[in-house]
Amino acid sequence: MKVFAISDLHLSINNSKPMDIFGPVWEGYLDKVVADWKEKVKDDDIVLLAGDHSWAMKLDDAKSDLAFLSTLPGKKILIRGNHDYWWSTISKVRKVLFKDMFAIQNDSLKIGSYIFCGTRGWSFDDEKLINRELIRLEMSLKDAKSKMKEGDTIICMLHFPPFDKNGKETGFNRLIEDYGVKYVVYGHLHLPSSKNAKLKITRNGVTYLLTSCDMVKNSLVEIV
Repeated sequence: MKVFAISDLHLSINNSKPMDIFGPVWEGYLDKVVADWKEKVKDDDIVLLAGDHSWAMKLDDAKSDLAFLSTLPGKKILIRGNHDYWWSTISKVRKVLFKDMFAIQNDSLKIGSYIFCGTRGWSFDDEKLINRELIRLEMSLKDAKSKMKEGDTIICMLHFPPFDKNGKETGFNRLIEDYGVKYVVYGHLHLPSSKNAKLKITRNGVTYLLTSCDMVKNSLVEIV
């Protein structure tokens, strides 16, 4: 079983919102993602989707985008992104997910020897929302830790970067390290403004991977 990640797919299957208005890097991006996904992923593999899945504003409108994801191989694990306005309560979201899809919010999911947890995060100019997301992250990490056995690996998903705009460590990093997380995947950053962002950083024993699809050339990133 392999674990892959990609984020910020910004799907609009039935309500076309072309992404190429954001630049040539988005031209035909979804076809490239799908081709790479089908080449790499087997049915027993896992794909982490770190937010901004759909442009839909309502849950019913997001169903076609979720259905599209369900046609692709592997188990999909989702967290909410800042553009996922359709994501209402976690119970309602889980009711519309397909059998090969899972959503994380304030909890965790264990598959084999891997435990997946995480939260959306937020930009560091809003202290109130950051504090709320730190609480949610710790709830998820505590749940993950309660499921952990010897030899297990915790993988954390965030949508926003866990570092501040200057790349300095934050409360997110401290929690991640305190709970023994091995890998962190995140998205949100895009070209061209983030062209100098590092795709892989290892700090204090934790490997951080940026997985926004345009940043990784519309290819899934293999985590383990």
